[in-house]
Amino acid sequence: MSDIPGNNQEMQDLNELLKVRRQKLAELQESRKDPFRIVKFDVTSGTHEITEGFEQMDGKYVSIAGRLMSKRGMGKASFCDIQDRDGRIQLYVKIDEVGEPAYEEFKKYDIGDMVGVKGTVFKTHKGEISVKVKEITLLAKSLIPLPEKWHGLRDTDLRYRQRYLDLIVNPEVKKTFITRSRIIKSVRKFLDERGFLEVDTPLLNTIPGGAAARPFITHHNTLDIDLYLRIAPELYLKRLIVGGLEKVYEMGRMFRNEGISIKHNPEFTMMEVYEAYTDYKGMMDLAESLISSVAQEVLGSMRVVYQEKEVDLTPPWTRMTMIEAVKNRTGIDFGAIKTDEDARKKAKEENVRFEGSPSKGEILYRFFEEFVEAHLYQPTFIYDYPVEVSPLTKRKPDMPDFAERFELFITGREMGNAYSELNDPIDQKNRFLQQVKKREAGDEEASMMDEDYINALEYGMPPTGGLGIGIDRLVMLLTDSYSIRDVLLFPTMKPALR
Repeated sequence: MSDIPGNNQEMQDLNELLKVRRQKLAELQESRKDPFRIVKFDVTSGTHEITEGFEQMDGKYVSIAGRLMSKRGMGKASFCDIQDRDGRIQLYVKIDEVGEPAYEEFKKYDIGDMVGVKGTVFKTHKGEISVKVKEITLLAKSLIPLPEKWHGLRDTDLRYRQRYLDLIVNPEVKKTFITRSRIIKSVRKFLDERGFLEVDTPLLNTIPGGAAARPFITHHNTLDIDLYLRIAPELYLKRLIVGGLEKVYEMGRMFRNEGISIKHNPEFTMMEVYEAYTDYKGMMDLAESLISSVAQEVLGSMRVVYQEKEVDLTPPWTRMTMIEAVKNRTGIDFGAIKTDEDARKKAKEENVRFEGSPSKGEILYRFFEEFVEAHLYQPTFIYDYPVEVSPLTKRKPDMPDFAERFELFITGREMGNAYSELNDPIDQKNRFLQQVKKREAGDEEASMMDEDYINALEYGMPPTGGLGIGIDRLVMLLTDSYSIRDVLLFPTMKPALR
C-alpha cells in the first residue's frame, strides 16, 4: 500500500476511504458502468501539445486522457486538473455542457481516477489554458488514495519500491526518466551517424569475461551447464571486429554480483564501442565528442550543474597520465621508483594499505584510487595504466610496464574506460593465465581462461580502440541525480517485509 499514515486516527481515516472507494466501484458495477470494462479511449491531443501550442489549439475540439489530480467544486460547475505523461491541464466541467446525469457521476470521481475527456480548448478569464468539457468518461477507478493526501511520497525506500506512485506525485522524477530516454536516443544517434553498427551479444555466457567483477551464476537444465549473466560484452564485440564488422557498439544490461551504493547497482546499463584501426587516443576523442554533443542536444548546453557545482563539458578536456596525476596530487613520482620493493615501502610510509606483495604498478594504482580519483571533478582523462590492472589492453611500445588505457572521470566518478585493445593472442593467453592464478588464489573477480577468444585472436584482429561508458552514471550527471537509484526505474532491493 502507499504512504500509510502513522497514528491510529489516520489509519482509521484511511480504512474508511478505502471502503468508500470500493463501494463507489461496486455501485458502478451494479449499474453496468464498470470502468474496468472499458477497453479503449481515443486520444487526439496531450496536455503539453495544448498548453505549448495554444494559439493553434484555441477553440479546437480535443480528446484527452489522464489522471484526476484535483477537484474544485462550484455548484453547477467545477474545475479540476488532469495529468498525463507530459503535464497537467485544467478542465471546466459544467452541468449544462455534460448533462445532469454525467455531472452527478463526475462529482463522485476521486483524486487518482483515470478519466477520458472530450471538449473545446479555451482560456479562462484568469488566463489559464483549459478544456471546456463536453463529455467525460471514467476509465479506471483508483481504489487507494494518492500519498499526497497526507504527507507526500518522501520516504526514499518507498519511492524506489513503488516507482509508479513516485512518477505520479513527483513530476521531477518523471522528468528525469524522460530525459534518460532522450539521452539514450541521442547516444545512439551520435554513433549511428558515424557509421557504427548496433549489435546484440549474449546475456548468458559460458565464461564471464571483459571485466573484473563477480558474476551471477545460473544453470541451464537442458544443456546441464552453469551459465553466467554477462558482466561485460567486450569479448563478444571484439570477436565481431575479428569478423570484419570494424565499427560496432552495444548498449544494454550488465550484471555484477557486487555491493549496492549510490554508484553501484547489481543490474546496470553499459555501452561499449569498438572501432578497428584506431587506438585509445582515438577513443578519447570519441568519448569527449559524444558526451559533450549529447549534453548540448539534450540540455541545450555543455555546462551542467551537478550537486550545486558546475561541470564544463566543453572540449578539450584535461588529459594526464596516471603517474602525472599521482605526482600532481601527492608529490610522489612513480616514474622515479625503480623496484616493487621501493613502491611497497613508499606505500607503507603513506599509510596506503595493501595485501600480499603487489607490484609497483599495482601500488601506483592504489595511490591513484586513494589520493586522486575523488578530486577529478571536471572532465579528466587519466591514461597509461599499469599493465597489471589492464589484462585486456595493449602494452605501450616504449613503456611495456604500462598499457594504452584511459579512464574518464567526471565529478570524482569513473564515467568511462577505454583501451588500445590487446590483439596479440600469445600475450593475451599469458595474461589470462595470470588471471587464472589470481582466481585460484581466491580472487573471485579475476578473469577465467577463454580459449575461444584466444582462437579468434589467432585469426587476426586489427589494431582496435574500445570504449565503455556507464549510461546510468551519464544520466546521473545530466539529470543532477545523486544516486544511481534515482535514474533506475526499478533498482535492485530486498523484498519488502509484509
